[in-house]
Amino acid sequence: MNFDSAQFKRLERAGYNRIGSRYLAAAGARGELATALLAAARIEPGQRVLDLASGPGLLAQGAQGIVGSHGLTIASDISEGQLACCPDLLRVAADGEALPFAAGSFDRVLCGLGLMFFPDELAALREIRRVLRPDGLLALSVWGAACEVPLVETALACMRRLLPPPKIARPSIFRFGDPDELKRRLASANYCDIGIEPHRLTLDFADAAAYWQGFLDLAGGAAESLSRLPAEKQQALAAAVGAELAPHAVTDGYRLSSTVLMVTARPV
Repeated sequence: MNFDSAQFKRLERAGYNRIGSRYLAAAGARGELATALLAAARIEPGQRVLDLASGPGLLAQGAQGIVGSHGLTIASDISEGQLACCPDLLRVAADGEALPFAAGSFDRVLCGLGLMFFPDELAALREIRRVLRPDGLLALSVWGAACEVPLVETALACMRRLLPPPKIARPSIFRFGDPDELKRRLASANYCDIGIEPHRLTLDFADAAAYWQGFLDLAGGAAESLSRLPAEKQQALAAAVGAELAPHAVTDGYRLSSTVLMVTARPV
């Protein structure tokens, strides 16, 4: 299957626009990830911060609270529908592989669970390096290996079991789950002082329906593709996911513990 980068981006944008404010509500359950990434970024008052693939701006909101009135935070995302969820922030709708900012514009660039959605991650990393000051810092997070991220892999496994292969190829969201490979890619984009720390995220769901809805409210392009299926197929997926969830059953529902890699790096 040939990969069409432009088509992939259109699908992702449509998906996150479709999800809209539901993503904001669902992302709140992952607030500890934003807290951990902000701590790793070591943001200081008065700095200039870019939150890339910002979604509804949770990281940007936190950064703005730190930099204060003498600093600047910009939320940037390819989805205008997501940016509409944070009207109190400076917002720029942009493709992360071609940023509309001058070189050396920012002290910090944040990217929470976003790098895996850039088809050309090297282009994105080079753009981030370009807009960072020479003494700036990139702080990002990515999902770990698929076997360590049941929060996402459970739904994807159900889809693979019941659906034919997708017509539009998607880069794996787990492709940066190997810390050594991630370091190599960052180094090839001219980053140094690379630090990677695993973080465990544990979420509880009352039942399979709650898990499936939670996945749909975070899934972007995948949710857009699923929305185009016949209603009976969508219902069959929601009913069938319980088979994949069975290993995570607890007394009052399901508990899924997943690995997120927290990464910091400086431009060479």
